[in-house]
Amino acid sequence: MSAILEFEHVSFRYPETKTDSLRDLSLSFEEGTFTAVLGHNGSGKSTLAKHMNGLLTPTSGRVLVSGMDTKEEKNLFRIRQTVGMVFQNPDNQIVSNVVEEDVAFAPENLGIPPEEIRARVNVSLKQVGMYEYRKHAPHLLSGGQKQRVAIAGVLAMQPKVIVLDEPTAMLDPQGREEVIDTINILCRVKKMTVVLITHHMEECIDADRVLVMSEGSVILDGSPAEVFSQVDEMLGAGLDVPETVQMTAALNRAGFCLPEGMLHIEECADAIADAIRDRRS
Repeated sequence: MSAILEFEHVSFRYPETKTDSLRDLSLSFEEGTFTAVLGHNGSGKSTLAKHMNGLLTPTSGRVLVSGMDTKEEKNLFRIRQTVGMVFQNPDNQIVSNVVEEDVAFAPENLGIPPEEIRARVNVSLKQVGMYEYRKHAPHLLSGGQKQRVAIAGVLAMQPKVIVLDEPTAMLDPQGREEVIDTINILCRVKKMTVVLITHHMEECIDADRVLVMSEGSVILDGSPAEVFSQVDEMLGAGLDVPETVQMTAALNRAGFCLPEGMLHIEECADAIADAIRDRRS
């Protein structure tokens, strides 16, 4: 696989601040992968996201999107077609009174022919499981449904990368589950490159890679199992770990010998049941 997003010694400082929000970051994101980015408020994760399609540009260093430098203004149109952004509040991205019209809004602004727009709208709504709501009013939808409509609006532009900046922050548990299921389908079935910015540990379990940020730097980088097994480092960054990891650690301190890195509830339950049977035999 080749890198579609590249950060080369990127630092960034907001004009009103005295410290860098990003500090000498060198990262690459491979095509077709699902990367989750964790960090407490102020860690730099949203600033990182906004560098991925040129909403912000580095104070020093450079960001490349499919080889295009985000600092070069001539590249911005193609960069923003390549990298789509979804933000926290879907109401800020919904602009029409009918779902299908809202999804068509961005392609219309790109000058796409009407027949192609219709096809893109239908495909995008089906991808997020909202096709049956295409004639509905967005303001009557649930929070999770609204966010899926916002995602469909980005998909209609046919980006190669979708960056979601805390898309579940304003949703209830059901809405969060709907959105995360959609994200997994986009990566695993549609083969899109996905970058998810979040502070919910459970949303990262099925990612290919987890980055943990603190004070503008990446302090942990690995698979979910590798990252979440480093409990002390996670707690030091002001973050928690999934409940399965907490339970495994507590049981091992009590004398069990459970494997580390278990993230799914079913996997953890099976391992605990096996360990109890072994102790009784």
